Amino acid sequence: MNIEELSGLPPGATDHFRAEGIEELYPPQADAVEAGATDGENLVAAVPTASGKTMIAALSMLSAIQRGGKALYIVPLRALASEKKEEFEAYEEFGVTVGVTTGNYESTDDWLATKDIIVATSEKVDSLVRNGADWLSELTCVVSDEVHLIDDRNRGPTLEVTLAKLRQLNPGMQVVALSATVGNADEIADWLDAALVDTDWRPIDLRMGVHYGNALNFDDGSTREVPVEGSEKQEAALVRDILQEGGSSLVFVNSRRNAEGAAKRLGQVSSREITEDEREELAALAEEIRDDSDTETSKDLADCVERGAAFHHAGLSSTQRSLVEDAFRDRLLKVISATPTLAAGVNTPARRVIVRDWRRFDPSAGGMAPLDVLEVHQMMGRAGRPGLDPYGEAVLLAKSHDESEELFDRYVWADPEPVRSKLAAEPALRTHVLATIASGFARTREGLLEFLEATLYASQSTESGRLESVTDDVLDYLERNDFIERGQDDAAEDSGEDDGPFTSAADLADQQAAKREETLEATSLGHTVSRLYLDPMSAAEIVHGLERADERPTALGLYQLVSRTPDMYELYLRSGEDEKFGELFYEREAELLGDAPSEYEEDRFEDWLAALKTGKLLEDWAEETDEETITDRYKIGPGDLRGKVDTAEWLLGAAESLAAELGSEWTVAVREARACVEHGVGEELLELVSVGGVGRKRARRLYDAGIEEPADLRSADKGVVLSVLKGEKTAENILENAGREDPSMDGVEPAGIDGDGTDAVNSSSGDDAASTAGTESDDSQSSLGDF
Repeated sequence: MNIEELSGLPPGATDHFRAEGIEELYPPQADAVEAGATDGENLVAAVPTASGKTMIAALSMLSAIQRGGKALYIVPLRALASEKKEEFEAYEEFGVTVGVTTGNYESTDDWLATKDIIVATSEKVDSLVRNGADWLSELTCVVSDEVHLIDDRNRGPTLEVTLAKLRQLNPGMQVVALSATVGNADEIADWLDAALVDTDWRPIDLRMGVHYGNALNFDDGSTREVPVEGSEKQEAALVRDILQEGGSSLVFVNSRRNAEGAAKRLGQVSSREITEDEREELAALAEEIRDDSDTETSKDLADCVERGAAFHHAGLSSTQRSLVEDAFRDRLLKVISATPTLAAGVNTPARRVIVRDWRRFDPSAGGMAPLDVLEVHQMMGRAGRPGLDPYGEAVLLAKSHDESEELFDRYVWADPEPVRSKLAAEPALRTHVLATIASGFARTREGLLEFLEATLYASQSTESGRLESVTDDVLDYLERNDFIERGQDDAAEDSGEDDGPFTSAADLADQQAAKREETLEATSLGHTVSRLYLDPMSAAEIVHGLERADERPTALGLYQLVSRTPDMYELYLRSGEDEKFGELFYEREAELLGDAPSEYEEDRFEDWLAALKTGKLLEDWAEETDEETITDRYKIGPGDLRGKVDTAEWLLGAAESLAAELGSEWTVAVREARACVEHGVGEELLELVSVGGVGRKRARRLYDAGIEEPADLRSADKGVVLSVLKGEKTAENILENAGREDPSMDGVEPAGIDGDGTDAVNSSSGDDAASTAGTESDDSQSSLGDF
């Protein structure tokens, strides 16, 4: 189908696509148009990576906008939201406006009402529904990217329920679901009342195969010689082979440690294939990574990057992940060794994808277990990029002939597993049942069950009464914890009389009818929990902990409390740490909130200590322990630290709201603990870090120089400020943010500082004291917490 044949798009859209080099639609895109994508029809597109899924979404959204509607694009990851926003912002040249929203689960983001296309994560959309964002009712097209993630136990139920709620809110709304790997795309299409485009067409060939010995055997029967030289490992031989051809490689491994180790080894291969110009660019990129964080992980990553290689896992900071992904897309980095997180949607194609580790540790299996076909196919789908690669190769590694045959059977020739709803798992259901009641989507038990019947779970369930039974258990839990109130409407109350101990069939039917008509209403506390986007079990843990506190809670007590909640992924105890944190528990037991389990309850006590370990990490951070020490002490990466801090800040903010809802006397204590963990400082520095550009390190240096609050920055000797902050630009920026009338550092040179810091605060005449300009040495800190 030629691009000129398209109709119903905004004026200028066709010209834009033609300018992008799109003259003709790919076959899957043409099939989608013929199935009604541009006419507002529901559609499920199961299309391989790099085969034009985003164009299908774009045509659907733009045609909806041309009809006067508004479109929502749902993504699984924040990084993917940013990527798609940049892509869609190109449409602004022909008048289409774009907005993105991913965080702040208490906001309705009313500013998005003016946007034509909104990009958001499924969790953010769910929170918008809970908080009653009015503009959601204006949606006429919703695109769900990576819809197979409904199968994910943690995030899947949110996407599933969100789609069901949006469809109930907007009955005529178009739904477009996209995925590269769905084993049961027809079931998803049936659930969404959608047409199905299911194809394995790709713009360039993808060959899948297994490397064994010195041969790479493909699914089409062809063979490519890739000899392993001397003590070389298989993945190194495969990377060397494709780099010499001018391609890039992705190597998937099963752990962070393996990712880092592989990158160090593969850097020896890639360093031989980079030009002098690339070497200079890589050196500059490595410095950016070192500047981002002063941890061992950052140093190791930078060392690899200098050699044209990198590792990628969740322990990296978001900045580091972005730098690595961008450099790999630009083919500056030649090889990345990664955990499977990189296969989750971010655009990082390579000519050759190597799945080195097809097993990983599974606690439920008690050891190493094979990866799902769906997950391996997601990794393999990263191979090949139109315009850069003449083909894509996806390779598994075998150590024996038998293993080679097993890998062909298990993965190369296998279909991905069917996507199955995980909604009936109680942790997911309690969250979404409360939100459904609080947001008014269901006001009776019968209405709640009717809503749940519109989910994928209900369409897949073969176990009669399972959903109803689990729902009743959840309602009991919510009622016990004062999140909902149950009652009966007037009709149900008048439906019968008490006939004593004997119940006739007619009376039983009346009772069952009354139960179905049972009214459900969220309490004020329940509304707060739903609005805060908390798991009700997290809220119950926090509420009970605060209510049982006899004295003002300490920061550690609050940090350990929020670390016990299901919403915090607590650190696990390493070998020998049960004794270490057991001692800490007995030292500081009086500070901990709630009833500790007995040490004889091994599993519960270990969880309690794991939460204490997580709480102690947060205390270390709030007491200004440097980032490198923390990451080394707790054996985590800078991304893990950022994740723990962000989650704790959110949970403590929620705890503050819950404390206020309860009228707790500990609200201020919670607020102060939240502020300290947010900024990574003690209470005495909280005012200083409120000034833009002053992070935890700069705040401490200013405080030690006698500059203790923002007002001091407006009067302190400029030479002293410059001496503390070092860089002229940094000092000027901070003084301006503090409200200094003349923040200029022209003619100022660094001054000495007395031990007590009094000269810094009391010598306001220092504005013009210096006669010569100080040498600029902008330290521009960018490690965690400095901004």
